[in-house]
Amino acid sequence: MNVTFDITRSGGHLDKVKFRVGRRTVEPFATAPWCDKPEADKLIPLLRNLRGDFFCAPFGAGPAWRGEVHPPHGESANATWKVKSSEGGRLVATLRTRVRPGTITKVIEAREGETNIYQTHLLKGFQGGMCLGHHAMLDFARNGAGILSTSKLRLAQVLPAPFENPVEGGYSSLKQGAWFRHLDSVPMADGGKTDLTRYPAREGFEDLVMLHHQDADDFAWTAVVFPDKKFVWFSLKNPAYLASTVLWHSNGGRHYAPWNGRHRGVLGIEDVTAYFHLGLAASLADNPWQEKGVPTSLALTRSKITSIPYIMGVAPLTAGFDAVRSIQRTDTGIRLQAASGAHIDHAVDTAFLK
Repeated sequence: MNVTFDITRSGGHLDKVKFRVGRRTVEPFATAPWCDKPEADKLIPLLRNLRGDFFCAPFGAGPAWRGEVHPPHGESANATWKVKSSEGGRLVATLRTRVRPGTITKVIEAREGETNIYQTHLLKGFQGGMCLGHHAMLDFARNGAGILSTSKLRLAQVLPAPFENPVEGGYSSLKQGAWFRHLDSVPMADGGKTDLTRYPAREGFEDLVMLHHQDADDFAWTAVVFPDKKFVWFSLKNPAYLASTVLWHSNGGRHYAPWNGRHRGVLGIEDVTAYFHLGLAASLADNPWQEKGVPTSLALTRSKITSIPYIMGVAPLTAGFDAVRSIQRTDTGIRLQAASGAHIDHAVDTAFLK
């Protein structure tokens, strides 16, 4: 098997993910520096296990909604999952939630001969609107500087609320609430512009933006090229289920515990249907993104199982490959086209997203 992985039973965070690329093993995902140390014992499960990728329902944190008081990023990122099976590259786990009663089934699969991870989360028995999504975190400290690109943007905005508070030891650099059209020209709080396609950057700051992109052939993508380690990481999603992408730039801007200025070179690429990370109440309320036609929640009904498919993969770089310009479906998977004209043909089951 070219991909190996595990999950934390607490929170269901993807862990120890390794991709075998030729004769090399690459590890794209980040683990918070306090994880697996005694200091983590006093933290909430989300922070105690912060690593890899995890499923959030609801996504984010905020005030109670109709009596529902969810932990940050939901019980799905904090409660204890029951592993039902784990064999042949396929793991199945379940979680029965209490705040809003229902069952989530997590299915994670690696397939023979591929360097992809297929995830499905099946939500059963839930009633009402829900914001949700994935919370992948890439490690640029381990893998070196990277070049990020996405599907063509329809909407993009810096978080329209304070992300960090300097009084508490948190610092942000982008202009609060600024709308932008291109990732390489984003307004900063000091009046300048910055390039979000290059990372790590803006050391000493934490920033959050949200993007909406929808490709004509029914999947949207985000990709990061790591030139030093000679691989590209990508995610594929169906925008009908995951409408937007939140980018969390975490580069030493939090000086309060447990962060203490040491969470650096991490980029959260969080494919969601939500209103930023502001939680269930904000995502279900009227908001500017809903007014612009972007869903910020999904309607769940007890009589229907809602399935959220998601793919992440890794491919080796070909000669001359710089930044991903497009990802298009082929008969055997996808073609990643570079700005330089080089391309990579990669085997992946895109029909999975339907």
